[in-house]
Amino acid sequence: MQFAGKISLLVLSFSQLALSLRKREDRLRFGIKKSKLFCSPLNLHYLCTTKILRRNRNMGRVLIIGAGGVGTVVAFKVAQNPDVFTDIMLASRTKSKCDAIAKTIGVNRISTAQVDADNKEELVALFNSFKPDIVINVALPYQDLTIMDACLECGVDYMDTANYEPLDEAKFEYKWQWAYQERFKAEGLTALLGCGFDPGVTGVYTAYAAKHHFDEIHYLDIVDCNAGDHGKAFATNFNPEINIREVTQKGKYWENGQWVMTEPHEIHQPITYPGIGPKESYLIYHEELESLVKNFPTIKRARFWMTFGQEYLTHLRVIQNIGMARIDPVMYNGVEIVPIQFLKAVLPNPGDLGENYTGETSIGCRISGIKDGKERTYYIYNNCSHEDAYKETGMQAVSYTTGVPAAIGAMMVLKGLWKKPGVFNVEQFDPDPFMAALNLQGLPWHEQFNIDLEL
Repeated sequence: MQFAGKISLLVLSFSQLALSLRKREDRLRFGIKKSKLFCSPLNLHYLCTTKILRRNRNMGRVLIIGAGGVGTVVAFKVAQNPDVFTDIMLASRTKSKCDAIAKTIGVNRISTAQVDADNKEELVALFNSFKPDIVINVALPYQDLTIMDACLECGVDYMDTANYEPLDEAKFEYKWQWAYQERFKAEGLTALLGCGFDPGVTGVYTAYAAKHHFDEIHYLDIVDCNAGDHGKAFATNFNPEINIREVTQKGKYWENGQWVMTEPHEIHQPITYPGIGPKESYLIYHEELESLVKNFPTIKRARFWMTFGQEYLTHLRVIQNIGMARIDPVMYNGVEIVPIQFLKAVLPNPGDLGENYTGETSIGCRISGIKDGKERTYYIYNNCSHEDAYKETGMQAVSYTTGVPAAIGAMMVLKGLWKKPGVFNVEQFDPDPFMAALNLQGLPWHEQFNIDLEL
């Protein structure tokens, strides 16, 4: 009878939880289109685990650094989850941007502050004042190490969406942040690296595939398509300075235990994206490849592909040819300026693109390997509508697909599901609770098995 009583209580708990979530869905506009997302075993396991954890802790205070498009989406998402994020602060170099975002969200739970993320002393003072449990860094990648240093001094967990890169060199490596491993471990703090979509969700997808569908992953191709139209002659979907540095670097991919270098955009081919069709896709280097081949040593080849339109590439070539992509300073009228930073000032603000953006993104992992001695192919992906993202947050889908996973990553840490001392990439944790949260927070995923991967 005691066992039967426990079963009855568990069933009742499931029912009450499902009812409360459906009510909450209407209130918070999670963007879930099919109720079956609430009913999958993965989601129910995650939700029950979450409910138990909520009884045992008060969740936490979150400090978001960065008030661009991604920071806006993160602020929306943490505000939609008051049971996890009890107190919210949004900070940036320009406080008025934070104030405008907080006013738009309008939940009266977001406080704002001014901070220079290049200044450790300012960061420490803000951390000691607000006392966050976790810092979500969606500022510039140049500022990662300064923010990590402040977190260590104040005893705060850390997470970001992009690896550190030096200001004076377009170098995309994790080595600088991985070097913090022992320091975070000694302080009992968690540093979660690269928790956007790519890097981020693509690593979780890979971990999920390795856990549930493969004994060995041999070939991994990450494919990223933006089939949207913002109506501008030329614009970047996130910070122009970072975007242009990223896509103009030499290509690089992993094959047979070593890195293979290519010229920028040298290798390209059409790839068919679900609901979109074939799009010319270019092999570029992306930072998650470095951590994925390290954490999944059976991978024989790992590549990253991204779509670019011909008009975009033409503008990019002109920018490079006239020297506007330079990251070294030049003198102009007696003033030292960095050309790419000046270019950023005159290009459209990525945060203002959402209103007229049409179309959708499609990002996923195409994987082949071995399961039970047999070869298998697998494709897991998400499509995200620019229009839907704008309706919910006022931002386009590129910001949305980065900001939502950042909020989820912070949830995982605060709930204790992804909490252990040290510095980690997302694929080093259990993917299941994160995958369930993706469905609930507006980025549902889809799977295809034993198909032609085209690559």
